[in-house]
Amino acid sequence: ATPVAPRPEAAHPPTPLAQSMPIELEAPFWGFMGATFALVFSNMGAAYGTGKSGIGISTLGVGQPELIMKSIVPVVMAGVLGIYGLI
Repeated sequence: ATPVAPRPEAAHPPTPLAQSMPIELEAPFWGFMGATFALVFSNMGAAYGTGKSGIGISTLGVGQPELIMKSIVPVVMAGVLGIYGLI
């Protein structure tokens, strides 16, 4: 069984339901770790997508330079995914 932290005295007496619910001490840790993982992995994916699409743009620029501006869209989309990860 996990240890239960003592409940501080509240301004109002707790209800019987609140008295029976244990306080999980590691809950904030897992909440912040989830937010950290979401931020890290979304930005790693955005960096990977930007790199792969940059390689594609470089390759395209050698053969068909007139299509470079059309191929900027994947770079922008990868950046947008990184911004979504921040949100």
